[in-house]
Amino acid sequence: MAFELTSTSFKHEHEVPQSCTCEGEDLSPPLSWSGAPGQTQSFALIVDDPDAPDPAHPKLTWVHWLVYNIPAGARALDEHATAATLPPGAREGLNDWKNAEYGGPCPPIGRHRYYFKLFALDTVLPDLNKPDRATLEEAMKGHVLAQATLMGTYAKKQP
Repeated sequence: MAFELTSTSFKHEHEVPQSCTCEGEDLSPPLSWSGAPGQTQSFALIVDDPDAPDPAHPKLTWVHWLVYNIPAGARALDEHATAATLPPGAREGLNDWKNAEYGGPCPPIGRHRYYFKLFALDTVLPDLNKPDRATLEEAMKGHVLAQATLMGTYAKKQP
């Protein structure tokens, strides 16, 4: 069975619902997964946009959410997951707005791609104290057993 990440609010390569964006309630989408390797000790989630600021001329990858130490027994994150509602032990890192929380799609121009990447790890990471992406990726190095990816798109609605 392949390691797979899905959402009930959008399908792979389809539009992220407005409720999960800055034009809506900015709620994290519900996520669920299956097929993780048996040796998995924890999961880490990185949500990013490689099309910032303009898909025609991308200059950087914008991080929207970091979550790590999601327990190995977890199989989902609920819609509107927050520090208070994440599975016990899970911790958030800093997104590129410097907040330890989900920040939904809010593209300045054009239709962007948003990658929800879930990593199955062979360890539980130490407390990284609200890491940025580089710090989280460095801590994960050598511990990734598998990766599952869900990609959604979004463009701001015209007034």
